[in-house]
Amino acid sequence: MIQRIDASTLDLQEKLVALNRVSKTVKGGRIARFAAIMVVGDGQGHVGYGLGKAAEVPEAIRKGIEDAKKNMITVSIKDTTIPHEVIGEYGAGRVLLKPAPEGTGIIAGGTCRAIVEMAGIKNIRAKCLRSSNPTNVVKATFEGLKALRTAEQIAELRDVSVESIKG
Repeated sequence: MIQRIDASTLDLQEKLVALNRVSKTVKGGRIARFAAIMVVGDGQGHVGYGLGKAAEVPEAIRKGIEDAKKNMITVSIKDTTIPHEVIGEYGAGRVLLKPAPEGTGIIAGGTCRAIVEMAGIKNIRAKCLRSSNPTNVVKATFEGLKALRTAEQIAELRDVSVESIKG
């Protein structure tokens, strides 16, 4: 069911979510490296994330963008929000995503905010539950966004009419 998205055909924007300086102690001293979590999206329901690691910051960011383009997903969007409430889980990270009426805006923490902005969602409420680790929050948000389904998609899967699902 999950199909690959060709990132070269999309007009993508990128955003740095987290930059981490890590060091490894070796016989000659410490070696410093950088890890960058990047999010790319077209604002039309396509979004991806990636992790890049390198000795220099620009190189880590470039690698993160390349990785993000490989991990693109399509998000189900209803008008300017999401179709239903969902909790995304990854590791110890849990993210609650709730639809919001027009004019609410994006009410979310920095890590989660970057993802929903790149996906093109304009009105949403989000809350990070448990872990605030940027890596786990990004992955949990993506798990939640992957789980979203519109009434039309569910009707198609079940071979019934949309009216019978909406009740």
